[in-house]
Amino acid sequence: MVSTTLISSVPQYVSAEEHRNIVGSTPTSFNDIPPVLRHKEDNVRVMLDPPLHTFTEQDCANGTLFVIENALVFMSSTGVGFQVPYPAITLHAIARPESGPSIYCQLDELAGEPGAAESPENDEASDMRELSIIPSNPASLELIFEAMSLCASLHPDPNVSDDDDLDEAFMDESAFETFTGNEGDELSEVGRAALQHLESIIDDPYHPGENGLNGAGEDVESEGDGGH
Repeated sequence: MVSTTLISSVPQYVSAEEHRNIVGSTPTSFNDIPPVLRHKEDNVRVMLDPPLHTFTEQDCANGTLFVIENALVFMSSTGVGFQVPYPAITLHAIARPESGPSIYCQLDELAGEPGAAESPENDEASDMRELSIIPSNPASLELIFEAMSLCASLHPDPNVSDDDDLDEAFMDESAFETFTGNEGDELSEVGRAALQHLESIIDDPYHPGENGLNGAGEDVESEGDGGH
């Protein structure tokens, strides 16, 4: 079962103000409160690669984007739409290609499937879908991005435990040789390898490499471009 699912109506939601009023009235159950709509954008075009089954180019041509706390929803002007749960959105960013700015997303279509990541039968390319969100008003890109970031933060990866975070946060010091010499001494081969590794993973946005990439291997836009 893929994470991106077709829908015929927009899921129920409330505005932030309505949510405050409901919570303030002390409801019988907080679990019954609909999710909050964080942003709504009309006149949006989307592109899906590979395409979603039965969702046509005409369906993608124009619609409304709903950034709801439990799912990202696109409802086409044709009356059909799709929704994506946030755990399935492995990447979202503002892209500024020559064809025009958009919100670029990578979707894990097997997110939440037990053992999906370990299954050798699942081909990585077929499990991933690309989604581009292109609003008619480019100025709304920042608002959409910020709303998606907020909603994504409400859905941490359930497959990552605190122990996993600690394992990734610390390196095995036995893999490196400590440098205790004077300033004029040379690092050993292991020490030089350690230094090169640290330099490769440290992102210095103020001093991008000569190849136009920062420490994370990402494109760095010049300040004069006015990009994000």
